[in-house]
Amino acid sequence: MFFSTLSLGLALMPFVSAAIIDIQVGASGLTYSPDAIGANVGDQVVFHFHAKNHTVTQSSFADPCGPLAGGLSSGFMPVAANQTDNLPTFTVTVKDTKPIWVYCAQGAGTAASHCGAGMVFAINCGQDGSPNSFTNFKASALAVGASLSAAAAAASSTAAPAASSTAAYAYTTAAAPAVTTAATTASTTVSAAGAVHTVVVGGTGILAFTPPFVAAAVQDTIVFEFHQKNHTVTQSSFADPCSPLSANGTVGFDSGFMPVGVNSTGPFPTWNYTVTATTPVWAFCRQSTPSSHCGAGMVFAVNPVQTSAKNFTAFQNVAEALNGTALAAQAPAATTTAVSGASAVRIGSASVTLLIAALIGSLL
Repeated sequence: MFFSTLSLGLALMPFVSAAIIDIQVGASGLTYSPDAIGANVGDQVVFHFHAKNHTVTQSSFADPCGPLAGGLSSGFMPVAANQTDNLPTFTVTVKDTKPIWVYCAQGAGTAASHCGAGMVFAINCGQDGSPNSFTNFKASALAVGASLSAAAAAASSTAAPAASSTAAYAYTTAAAPAVTTAATTASTTVSAAGAVHTVVVGGTGILAFTPPFVAAAVQDTIVFEFHQKNHTVTQSSFADPCSPLSANGTVGFDSGFMPVGVNSTGPFPTWNYTVTATTPVWAFCRQSTPSSHCGAGMVFAVNPVQTSAKNFTAFQNVAEALNGTALAAQAPAATTTAVSGASAVRIGSASVTLLIAALIGSLL
């Protein structure tokens, strides 16, 4: 009976739906709400960012207010004080049941630290009374804040009075004029944390990012606004445009799928990316049903060098060519007749692969 029950349970496992757990970031002050959860493998934790400018940054129990090397990070998510809908989100898919420790990196290392004020969060932490409980994790974060405040107070007692500032947060408080540059046609709003570029993803009958690339500075935020159908923004590389980036221990960003009804008129879901360097960043839509969106040219770039061989058009051409390779590899080799003669020329997937390799090699 035990084995029968076990077999039945294993058989039903693929049909068990993963849970979606919503977390509100900054909805009621410097908090995540709820601030600690239990989650199963495959569950998705969706962080909804409210007014001001917060992050979801992975840390460790030993260093609650410091970033974990290689850990997850949403980047800063600026939200206007009067914005109540179409809030940006960041999704984390739970891969195992080990604890995940999170903090807000706003004001890090200063007396204004959000983490130091107790803005921390945990997934699958220990129960109260255990050493790695959420209560102990938060207490450690508050201790960091107390230390930073004490250091600031000591410094101010020996220094001249500093001018006060009201710019405690970097977010747009008024409707700033939209501006454009020669490189892009993105809607761009300037804020204290940098420019905010809006890029529309998809749309009715549109398999494209609009604009297809932007020029952005460090700390600029790119807001991807998802329109009709079901798309993603997934980081890739110039050499392999239609595959998620995973090289040298680095895993690229991924918005996850954002389904939008064909008759939707908004508000549309958004996903934010904070620019951390001026080097080119390549991305694509990884939707493959009923056919590859990336292969149809649905790719995007940040800071492509348009005067070099690795410009946006070249990147898009490689994406379209590689998709042809993937299709050719799955289909029987085609037979065509050469225009200049009566003899048949057989072209198989291996030949196409060599052709694509030559194309990429000429651009590297």
